[in-house]
Amino acid sequence: MATLKSFEDIQAWQQARALSKVIFDLANNGAFSKDYSLKDQINRSSGSIMDNIAEGFERDGNKEFMLFLSYAKGSAGEVRSQLYRALDRGYISTEEHCKISDQILTISKMLSSLITYLKQTELKGRKYAQEPEITYQSSATNYETINLEPGT
Repeated sequence: MATLKSFEDIQAWQQARALSKVIFDLANNGAFSKDYSLKDQINRSSGSIMDNIAEGFERDGNKEFMLFLSYAKGSAGEVRSQLYRALDRGYISTEEHCKISDQILTISKMLSSLITYLKQTELKGRKYAQEPEITYQSSATNYETINLEPGT
């Protein structure tokens, strides 16, 4: 697997971002746009997929990353469930439902693959990478007590 330098490099995040846009556009049309509760919920949960991927990546440890990838996967399931409500209420067609569900399942599979990879790798994450030892020098030869009280 190629080294990921930012969460924007992750294909699942890229796909989740595209999905979030599709969901936003879909939920802001016709009768769907008037169902404020479902519209808000599906927009938040679709955004949560990409947000959890980003947050987990930025924590710099594989265990935390895997945890947040599983949250993202859960959010993907939530969006699929909400799509069924949109279908049942007549807000989207069967064709739209199938197309978007397939897109979500693709993201879920990507997340599962990434989780599997992270479980198998011996790398622990960026925060565990060996950093060069840094020696700090002070120009003071005597240690002084520093008062950290406010107003001093």
